Amino acid sequence: MSHASTSAESPFRSEPSPRDRAPQFVLPLVVRIERAAPPARTDALETAARAVLVLLSDERVLGEGEWADAVRDWQDGRIRKVVRRARGAEWRRAEALPGITVTGGSAEVRVFPPVPLDGWPKELAKLQVSGTDLDDPEPPPAADPSAPVLWLSPDLDMSAGKAMAQAGHGAQLAWLELSGAERAAWRDAGFPLAVRTASPEDWPRLAAAGLPVVRDAGFTEIAPGSCTVVADHPALRTP
Repeated sequence: MSHASTSAESPFRSEPSPRDRAPQFVLPLVVRIERAAPPARTDALETAARAVLVLLSDERVLGEGEWADAVRDWQDGRIRKVVRRARGAEWRRAEALPGITVTGGSAEVRVFPPVPLDGWPKELAKLQVSGTDLDDPEPPPAADPSAPVLWLSPDLDMSAGKAMAQAGHGAQLAWLELSGAERAAWRDAGFPLAVRTASPEDWPRLAAAGLPVVRDAGFTEIAPGSCTVVADHPALRTP
């Protein structure tokens, strides 16, 4: 099975495409970062990726659900995601808005239905984007080769917030490539996945394996067209 390289946010283009000219929306994600107990970086990345999948499979997104139009409009343009951080009262105000909170290990991430690029709810617009720097207290264990893995490029230095958005892109691209039965099986299993940084030796092979690839638009932190994530789902691997 062969999979074309796919881009999230926007690929590096010299000319605008119809998707660039469509009204632009963004998927907000908010990570809870309490000063005394920040989440581990890998937990935050994996939980952000899982939050995107939970939203895409939610009954409010499917069919004629109340979020279906917002998600459709978002996917008609560039598939942008922005991660902001909150703590204390900020987090409580974010939780009061329509959305879904997903937990994983030490991390809590709330995902919201897409909003216009310049139309964020005031409770979210006030939250900080920059400075989302997290660490792993211990190196994460090796990924289970039988489960989906979102491989981050070893050549890029991304903040935790940027990497969370990229992991979310990778999870979404894998989801879009799967059949209905494969999506249902992943959902029913609780969306198991791992986010790991590929080794410099393995990265070229992964990037050329025909799996879904995220190429960043270059709006923040990294150069346009950078390959950030390879989505290695077992159902998408070439036999």
